Amino acid sequence: MDALFSQLFAGLSLGSVLLLAALGLALTFGQMGVINMAHGELMMAGAYTAYVVQGIVSDAGASLLVSLVLGFLVGGLIGLLLEVTLLSRMHRRPLDTLLVTWGVALVLQQLARDVFGAPNVDVRAPQWLSGAVQVFGIGMPKTRLFILLVAIVCVTALALVLRLTPLGRQIRATVQNRDLAETTGISTRATDRLTFFIGSGVAGVAGVTLTLLGSIGPTLGTAYIVDAFLVVVAGGIGQLKGTVIAAFALGLLQATIEYSTTTSIAKVLVFVAIVAFLQARPQGLVAVRTRSLA
Repeated sequence: MDALFSQLFAGLSLGSVLLLAALGLALTFGQMGVINMAHGELMMAGAYTAYVVQGIVSDAGASLLVSLVLGFLVGGLIGLLLEVTLLSRMHRRPLDTLLVTWGVALVLQQLARDVFGAPNVDVRAPQWLSGAVQVFGIGMPKTRLFILLVAIVCVTALALVLRLTPLGRQIRATVQNRDLAETTGISTRATDRLTFFIGSGVAGVAGVTLTLLGSIGPTLGTAYIVDAFLVVVAGGIGQLKGTVIAAFALGLLQATIEYSTTTSIAKVLVFVAIVAFLQARPQGLVAVRTRSLA
């Protein structure tokens, strides 16, 4: 029973990390069709934001909270700059966006090496996140619980924005039928930019939380970008509900397989499971309802 609860928490913990990594990508990929290979580097930008903030704010707790806000702004502004300068010229050309954002990712990695150096750096965690919480005799690290809490807050905030605000209605209209949305007076270009800002900002928040798990470096994002795309595709492109379900399902599946094998084998088997699932249901867990004829 102890082993069961331990693996269950490990799966939820891994799922929360995958969810934060994939959340912004689900938003931008789902609406705009942009294959953003620089999404991981936006996470890296958020992580290095936390590293810079800790050198300015001495209190680790305050530094973390400030970093979450600034990480969102830094990631969002970099993503907005990328959208305005490059991606706006590649509307409905997803393969071109893949190549361009891959090049941007390499540039951002090299820029991080030039500014911060190639070796990994550490960001100290606040004292109130040290140790573990005992539940049913199982120690649950407070850092992992905090990441789970941040993931829940981000999902809730995005859900409220999409359901209750004019911006959310514009985003949903653009996803369902871009041309029809434009005929109703919606500026899809402005909607795209705001969407990319929010999605990139969430990636920055994800990067800040990753500093609680270990050292960070210029290649931080490459460890998560593939898993993030797998979560988005398996959950259903552009579907927030599907992304949440897929992230936690894959986290639990990988944690379960790791219990009797190794991490590498678990990743391979999870990848095989996703491929098999997409063969049976290529639209993912949740399919978007659309009136588009495209």
